[in-house]
Amino acid sequence: MTARIVDGKAIAENIYSELAPKFTALSRKARLGIVVVGAHPVIESFVRIKARAAERLGVEIMRVNVSDKSDAGKIIQAIDRLVKDTDAVIVQLPLPKGIDVNEVLAAVPPLKDVDALNPNVAEEDRPVHAPVALAVVEILERSGITIVGTRTVVVGAGRLVGAPSAWLLCKRGAEVSVFSLEEGSIEDLKDADVVVSGAGNPGFIKPEHLKEGVVLIDAGTSEAGGKVVGDADPACAEIASVFTPVPGGVGPIAVAMIFRNLFDLLKKPE
Repeated sequence: MTARIVDGKAIAENIYSELAPKFTALSRKARLGIVVVGAHPVIESFVRIKARAAERLGVEIMRVNVSDKSDAGKIIQAIDRLVKDTDAVIVQLPLPKGIDVNEVLAAVPPLKDVDALNPNVAEEDRPVHAPVALAVVEILERSGITIVGTRTVVVGAGRLVGAPSAWLLCKRGAEVSVFSLEEGSIEDLKDADVVVSGAGNPGFIKPEHLKEGVVLIDAGTSEAGGKVVGDADPACAEIASVFTPVPGGVGPIAVAMIFRNLFDLLKKPE
């Protein structure tokens, strides 16, 4: 079996084409705030990707740089400034070691939390959901996969991928279990119709861990040998029915979902 390889860039382009006239029709330019702590090439690349997407949609980016020597209080001050002046705020992760990430993310009000990361808000109460989780659902739907009743294993329970993806897929009617590297066995993957991985462990999912025809959505990203790689060995594409490459799969769609979330937040009453 040869997998249908998901072209994340093409799907993202389609989403931007749908969003562009909606942003153009607004009475004013939308404004997206980004807090960047420290200077790191990887973080800068993430910010550039978002800035390019914003430019094509006519969204104004308001960026605040904070020293990586700052404490949580200084970062929260930057968030508070952007909350007053923008329609939504992103805290670019990861933050420097020693910073209480939950304390910082909690400073973003739910109605301006385009990344859906405020830890004090239950998933069911969020006005929008995590961009990666939304990207996973988008891939399944565009691939013609029925979510209801699908045996789904989510690998990893992190705040960016695993936890929100498991919740949203369960909400959509999938039979979801969560497997982590610390608990459970990789053998749990063998009965899954759909595997969503966000562990950040390069290439640890092998073809022998999966059943023929599995839908494999790889949202894990790591650096190995100077390259960005996913959790799944690329050879998994030989037995999967749908496969997302890394890079170029989930990532571009997740960025597009940030801007879909931004538009949705603009339409919600204060």
